[in-house]
Parts: sequence; C-alpha cells; structure tokens
Amino acid sequence: QVQLVESGGGLVQPGGSLRLSCVASGSIFSINAMRWSRQAPGKEREWVASITSGGSVNYADSVKGRFTISRDDSPKNAVYLQMDNLKPEDTAVYYCNADIKVTMFFMKSYWGQGTQVTVSS
Repeated sequence: QVQLVESGGGLVQPGGSLRLSCVASGSIFSINAMRWSRQAPGKEREWVASITSGGSVNYADSVKGRFTISRDDSPKNAVYLQMDNLKPEDTAVYYCNADIKVTMFFMKSYWGQGTQVTVSS
C-alpha cells in the first residue's frame, strides 16, 4: 500500500513563508509527476504546481514567482512546496498528489490527506 503524508502547514502572517513537505511511502517502484493542489473554503480544489520526473516545473498563474516546487527522489520520495510572500488568498488546505508505479506496468494516482495553511494577521 502506498501513502502520501503532508506536513509543514500552519498559521503565517501576510508576506511570510512556509515550506510544505510530502513524503511517499510503501511499495514504490518509481514516481512520475508530483503535484500540489489546494482547496479554499467554499471553493473547488485547484491545481497549484507540478514537477515531472525529469524536473520540469509548472505553476498556476496565481502563485508564479512566489511558490517553488521541488522533489527528492528515492529513497526520500518527497515533494516540497516553498511558499514565499504569502497572501490571505493563499489560505486553503494543500494536498500533494503523485503518479506512482507500484510495479513496472501499473501506475496509479495517489493523494495525501492535506495540510492546512492559513495566512492572516
């Protein structure tokens, strides 16, 4: 069984920074793309950033220039989201997501349980 566990959320003032971490564990053959998404109260979940196995990154326009996604492959199997110059509108539950091969021929998308980020003075 594969699990994704996020950490690093919390309360921060506007203009502050947080670094989210997400670690994948279990029976993992390899990991393809890894992503961060978020869901604010009363809104749909939205994609924030993604990183391929080759290291190519993409960001939503709303976070471009403020957030940085990175990853550590095996054995850590982790993805990170460095969030700088945070704004109140960044307040949300942040989820990591990864496309994981559990065998050479079987890949599945897994989600973490989420970590709360609150930006408020």
